[in-house]
Amino acid sequence: MTTGLIFDETYCLHDTGHGHPERPDRIRAIGKMLGTSSVLEQIVTLPIKATDLGRIRQVHGAGYIDRLKSACQTRQPFIDVPDSAICERSYEIALMAVDGVLAAVDAVMEKQVNNAFCAVRPPGHHAERDRSMGFCMFNNIAIAAEHLCQQHGLKRVAIVDFDVHHGNGTQHIFEHRSDILFISLHQDPLTCYPGTGFADETGIGKGEGYTLNLPMAPGDGDADYRNAFTQSVLPTLNRFEPQALLISAGFDAAAPDPLAQMNLTPEGFALMTQELQHVADQHCDKKLISLLEGGYDLPALSRCVEAHLRVLIE
Repeated sequence: MTTGLIFDETYCLHDTGHGHPERPDRIRAIGKMLGTSSVLEQIVTLPIKATDLGRIRQVHGAGYIDRLKSACQTRQPFIDVPDSAICERSYEIALMAVDGVLAAVDAVMEKQVNNAFCAVRPPGHHAERDRSMGFCMFNNIAIAAEHLCQQHGLKRVAIVDFDVHHGNGTQHIFEHRSDILFISLHQDPLTCYPGTGFADETGIGKGEGYTLNLPMAPGDGDADYRNAFTQSVLPTLNRFEPQALLISAGFDAAAPDPLAQMNLTPEGFALMTQELQHVADQHCDKKLISLLEGGYDLPALSRCVEAHLRVLIE
């Protein structure tokens, strides 16, 4: 039993164009790190299995799925907003991202591996039910959570999002539900895209109390995130007692990242990963699946992904 990895350079074929921060080189940088690091010797690369569109339709409207497919086929430059740049193959690669994530979920649930990291793109946590936002096509982590509930019969799934940007799409999809706990640590929405994720956004109706937003001040670093975990994240997870834990693993809160103003180090990401792994050990029979979201400084991305993986393989 070990850590599973979803990685394929085919993800580079989602071409966002010159100068776009969510670029194919992100996957290449992770691949280069894997090729030179000892972590590759201790992980299992999982096969990517094609799934049917029904899994995506559990989260996204059929009209949006068709609209994304058509926009790519007709070579539109973006879908919904200019930030969500696409090319002719983007729909295919977005499907492959979902395929990879669901393959990892199944491998963990079938106890082929203890946990898994999915180095996929495009990222997903900004995608809402019927529209793209912030570089994201399909909400990979929301689809994974729904898959855990519908196909694996889980009653309580937790999502922790430590990307520097609020996971507005994930919140939008699940904020009415009490079976999926969503926790997001992100830079203060008054200072950072997408401008959502205030502390008073706590869920709606039956979902009230199952959304926890923790805005972090610009400049916050490892100690501040450690405090947020100790005071809020861990107590909330322990009360919820999840049966599986999903991580929206964005590494754009790293100090050098160009799209935000935070100061996390690789050690800070390792600490958060370690705390989440302890929760998975205690409540989830180790069932933890981590999905790549943001991270746009390539050297920092590589170092932080390596630190994240080293904790998972322990």
